[in-house]
Amino acid sequence: MVCIAAFIILAIIGIFVAIISIFKPQVGKSYWKMFKKAWGCLWKKVRLQKCETGFKDDVKNTLLSRVIVKHPKWVKPLSAIIEVLSVIIVIVAVWALLTAIKSLLALWALGSCNVTKPSACSMGAEMCSIDESEPSNVLEATGRWFTEWGEIFEAIPDKFRTYNADDYDLNYIVVNSDAPSDAPVAVDIFDPGCSVCMISYRNQKSAGFFEKNNVRLVPFAIQDADDSYKFANSEIIVRYMLAAEQIRSGLALQIIDKIFTGKNSEGISYQNKFNEDYSREEAIAKLESWLTAFGLDEDGVKEIRKISEYPETTNKMQQNREIIENDLRVKGIPTMLYNGGKHTGLWKSK
Repeated sequence: MVCIAAFIILAIIGIFVAIISIFKPQVGKSYWKMFKKAWGCLWKKVRLQKCETGFKDDVKNTLLSRVIVKHPKWVKPLSAIIEVLSVIIVIVAVWALLTAIKSLLALWALGSCNVTKPSACSMGAEMCSIDESEPSNVLEATGRWFTEWGEIFEAIPDKFRTYNADDYDLNYIVVNSDAPSDAPVAVDIFDPGCSVCMISYRNQKSAGFFEKNNVRLVPFAIQDADDSYKFANSEIIVRYMLAAEQIRSGLALQIIDKIFTGKNSEGISYQNKFNEDYSREEAIAKLESWLTAFGLDEDGVKEIRKISEYPETTNKMQQNREIIENDLRVKGIPTMLYNGGKHTGLWKSK
């Protein structure tokens, strides 16, 4: 293990030696000689051959040369410590390499380098993440590490498949009922409280995406591992949208358009108001005031309120969640099924 650990350390410091050797070539020559010996020893270990170079002893003798003279009794315990440290270095290096590989595979297959907590990945697509609970102990964390590998390998075939919107029984809202029958279908999954979803919606609207395609908006309130909602009032907004669509086509779209593009008298985005300021009761009052402004009478508003509380509405939300998280393996939104593929993150107009 000593020669393997030495090779790892030399490989790391080689970056700095390369810079130093520009000004001091002798340092680079000495390093290269030592590195070749380490590599030769490592290569023999890989082929399960005995290391004949004596590199292990060279390393130990170099580290213990001063101790032998002054404290000869310390040689054996320090030699054992070197062996233990070598094992630790190798384990850490292997773990770091596997973690790097796992992160890159996850980023490619799932859109986030962190499988269970996408928000912790800065390299992923810009999105509102769907996180799982943190492990509470070492045993659970170890099990989670292996489970994440399983999720990645399960998701890899998805990169090569074609996504058909009609294969998923999602509860959605039709954006443009007048869209041509041959217009491309786009399933757009969003959370009313997600700022990235708001920007994507604005980009799509300004680019005429809704007119050119048969867009199906799927309102989805992100839930954390404890089943609480990521954004305050997203759940009640989704309920009212699903209920409003049953009363009159286009009402739900008017609601989300108001949230994503509208501002109050103080110039504050309604999305911010729902996320930061409104209580549940205030959110309901605001939604119902909009419904009235959209032309609904008092009975119509009461009917939507009643439908929003139906178990059927809860079942629709749960059905969407199961499909989105389990069947589609979505780790963040907005996510769109479009042109045969699954696209996660901010939609940018071209």
